[in-house]
Amino acid sequence: MNAADTLRAQMLALGREARAAAGVLREAPAATKNKTLMAAAAAIRAQADDILAANAEDLKAAKDLTPALRDRLMLDAKGIEAMAKGIEDVAALPDPVGRELARWTVPSGLDIARVATPIGVIGMIYESRPNVTADAGALALKAGNVSILRGGSESAHSSAAIHAAMVEGLRATGLPEAAITRVPTTDRAAVGLMLEGLDGTIDLIIPRGGKGLTSRVMAEARVPVLAHLEGVCHVYLHAKADERMARAIAVNSKMRRTSVCGAAETLLIDKAILPTIGKAALEDLARAGCEIRADQAVRAVLPAAKAANDADWSTEYLDAVIAAKAVDGVEEAVAHIEKYGSHHTEVIVTEDKKAAERFLTALDSAILLWNASTQFADGAEFGMGAEIGIGTGKLHARGPVGVEQLTTFKYVVRGNGQVRP
Repeated sequence: MNAADTLRAQMLALGREARAAAGVLREAPAATKNKTLMAAAAAIRAQADDILAANAEDLKAAKDLTPALRDRLMLDAKGIEAMAKGIEDVAALPDPVGRELARWTVPSGLDIARVATPIGVIGMIYESRPNVTADAGALALKAGNVSILRGGSESAHSSAAIHAAMVEGLRATGLPEAAITRVPTTDRAAVGLMLEGLDGTIDLIIPRGGKGLTSRVMAEARVPVLAHLEGVCHVYLHAKADERMARAIAVNSKMRRTSVCGAAETLLIDKAILPTIGKAALEDLARAGCEIRADQAVRAVLPAAKAANDADWSTEYLDAVIAAKAVDGVEEAVAHIEKYGSHHTEVIVTEDKKAAERFLTALDSAILLWNASTQFADGAEFGMGAEIGIGTGKLHARGPVGVEQLTTFKYVVRGNGQVRP
């Protein structure tokens, strides 16, 4: 048997084990799932030194990563505590499985209920972020799903160490260890096998990473995909924006953390405030270390800005770089976002309620905010405990994908002897 055949056999066996575990997990009581997650959180804290050592090994090997990807890869004591706390937060959420979503009676006397149920086996393919191993495993388990996790090769040691702690949680309650499965190879062919569905054992694929990964998954997958596309996010400073608020939101949206998908990549400024509030916000960004690529109107008030080209308006920099453009009112801002955006997250800063409502209604992005930073585009900030990512598609789930979004539903129909004439 050659290497390709060996890998296929290993992956198919992994899929069969995951499918068997899904049957057990679907019926697992909420108390058992919660106990498992609490034990996993405790194991992550107890094994913090091992996780940090593994992360140091990954960082040492990751010499060619961009600063943004290196930031995503890096773990520290604070990050490990955040992982553990995130798992505990997921455990504290209401159990999404078995929720009665709707119930009604039809003229035949049948009692019909729509009930939330697990999706089954979820294949998670991700890059750089080792914490996704904990987040995805915890969220999937809480929703009664088995997860098959394939992290990027650059985070292989970190992900393995985190996965080992998650398995400790499963052992504590006797749930199948295959309930949170990590693909044990960095061979890219394993991704292709997952996209084929592992002989029908994978119900859903969720990619989380760069445009290259997501494009490949969407092009090759033979199973449903919950896509997480790039975050070309916008902040629009309206003519009636409060200056203090506008400046704070502009800087925070871009510079709080530039490597997250919710970081602002384009700043749109109403021409009416460009020489005043707009200029001040741009100068704040420059002082914070942000490179500004701007259109001619913006460069007229900020000559130090670099000239933007057409590609800048649709670029996810994931770095201390922002594109800046002057617009003439809400309609032009909306038109620009619709043309160049990725339907992720957009912000309007204004004291004009009518203008805000027009912005919120006219745009169809997954997350729209009024007078708040784009950096709130995060499952934890939405009260979801954690997230697998931000869905930008229009089917099944949009915005932060948490435990409720990792369920589907079934119809439970109760009768008393009815037959159809």
